[in-house]
Amino acid sequence: MGFFAILIALLLEQARPLAYDNAAHAALRSWARSMRRNIDAGHAAQGWIAWSLAVGAPTLAALLIYWALWSFSSVMGFVWLVLVLYVTLGFRQFSHHFSQIRRALDMGDEAQAREKLAAWLRVDPGSLPRAELLRQVIQHSVLSAHRHVFGVLVVFVVFWMLGLGPAGAIFYRMAEYLSRNWQARADNSRSPALQHAAARAWVWVDHLPARATALGFAVVGNFEEAVASWRSDAQLYAPGSDGVVLAATSGALNVRLAPRTMAAQPVVSVADSESVRPDPQLAHLGGVVGLVWRSVVLWMLVLALLSLARLPI
Repeated sequence: MGFFAILIALLLEQARPLAYDNAAHAALRSWARSMRRNIDAGHAAQGWIAWSLAVGAPTLAALLIYWALWSFSSVMGFVWLVLVLYVTLGFRQFSHHFSQIRRALDMGDEAQAREKLAAWLRVDPGSLPRAELLRQVIQHSVLSAHRHVFGVLVVFVVFWMLGLGPAGAIFYRMAEYLSRNWQARADNSRSPALQHAAARAWVWVDHLPARATALGFAVVGNFEEAVASWRSDAQLYAPGSDGVVLAATSGALNVRLAPRTMAAQPVVSVADSESVRPDPQLAHLGGVVGLVWRSVVLWMLVLALLSLARLPI
């Protein structure tokens, strides 16, 4: 049942993508904001309590609703499962940014591409060189695919096999949202204790999903290069799990995604050094799309095989 719920949710999300300001996401954001404002007072314990309630309450609610509906009707339980996955899982929650930037670059309108990138990342790309612009687009596209699709899939499947219904999808997406939203702000509205709790929890939550994503990219891309880059170059990109995903992507696509000043550091890989890989080109954006969709097909096939083996997927 889990396999079919994932499949239907992905198809629905492609046909009818959720708007950014949809009611479900707005309610979850409002809940997280209320926990931060009402509980956080700067103490370490309060930071963890705020995080636990912000993540745990929606997760538990999704689980209890699923159990209640399932006990009444398996059809209603399945519909709720699909609905939760539809809200938490999918490419269209971020892919329009990537598509707009790619279209602008295809037309040779680099200024518009920079404008779209600035709107997506909420930063000023300024006068970045073209290669750096493409590098940022690829990096954020791959990380978005991981956080909106592959990470959700992994945690959903783990929770599902434990009999916890759709709880894993809500758990992962709320943890991911807090890791971004509870970062330091200029107005000091997030205490250091709150920031630490959200960041530390995200390290634990994303450890396994990030490595599953990296493994998928390695299998459907250049396996040897991806694994070598993952093992030796991850810290060149970003601390923690983000570096693992980006390093595997770099090897799988054979493209240099680390800034040149960092890539010049000595590393050991099949290619001898990250610096020998070519800078990102426009064609690599198509390679990213192919890599992500092949990985989706791979994991769906794995889930289908597990279902045929009569495992609880």
